[in-house]
Amino acid sequence: MSIIEKIERQIKENIILIYIKGTPDTPNCGFSAQAVQALSLCGEKFAYIDILKNPEIRAELPKYANWPTFPQLWIGGELIGGCDIIMEMLRQGTLKKLITETVKKHKKDK
Repeated sequence: MSIIEKIERQIKENIILIYIKGTPDTPNCGFSAQAVQALSLCGEKFAYIDILKNPEIRAELPKYANWPTFPQLWIGGELIGGCDIIMEMLRQGTLKKLITETVKKHKKDK
C-alpha cells in the first residue's frame, strides 16, 4: 500500500481525524495543543495520527491535501483546515455543529 493509499484509508475510516505533532495527551507544538483542545470541547471522539512518528505521512500529506502545515483536521472525509480555522470555527460555534451533524449522519448511514 502506498503512502497516499494509507492516507486515503485513514481519512475514510475516521469520521473525525486530526494529523498532529505528538498525541492529544502530549502534543509537541502549541498549534496541535490548541486544535486538540478545541476538538475535545466538542464532545465527540476523534482519531489522531502523530506525524512525528510517521515521517512518510508528514512528507506526503501536505501535497495530497494541498495544505502545507499541521495540524490538519479532516471531518467526514473533507479537509477543514489548520489551527487558525479550527479556533475560528470553535469561536463561531460552527465546529461543534459540523462535528455533531457529521457524526449523526454517519451513524444514520450505517
